[in-house]
Amino acid sequence: MDAMTTNSTARPAVSAVDFFTAKLAHQTDPADLAHARATGAAPLVVDVRSAAGWAQGRIPGAVHIPLAELTERIGEHAPDRDADVVVYCWGPGCNGSTRAALALALAGYSHVKELIGGYEYWVREGFAVASDAGRTRHAPDPLTAPVG
Repeated sequence: MDAMTTNSTARPAVSAVDFFTAKLAHQTDPADLAHARATGAAPLVVDVRSAAGWAQGRIPGAVHIPLAELTERIGEHAPDRDADVVVYCWGPGCNGSTRAALALALAGYSHVKELIGGYEYWVREGFAVASDAGRTRHAPDPLTAPVG
């Protein structure tokens, strides 16, 4: 028996409505972030990866604060704890952005979101990227961003 059938009669501690509402309140995806930026509702975007990751490529306009330095340096870029902040790491296989969002929430930042898919899905959806070599854009991956 798998987990789905084993616990089929157990009542969840949180309703599905509450769970998905909270998830949407605390996560954003690359398309929604790009739209917010295009309409002038741009949050502070924070890349919490290593210096090597930052040099390789990043979301244009993001600030680089490695996760280990986040709580001590976030005030340089977001002194107002009501600021809208989006944090990202490499991608779905990395929990650095989850740890960063939690650290900021524990530090009193009330409008923190995690970029689901991270940098990987930002690139895969064909949005512009910056690197130490300049600015580029890759073709969208048809598995993540419909073409046409």
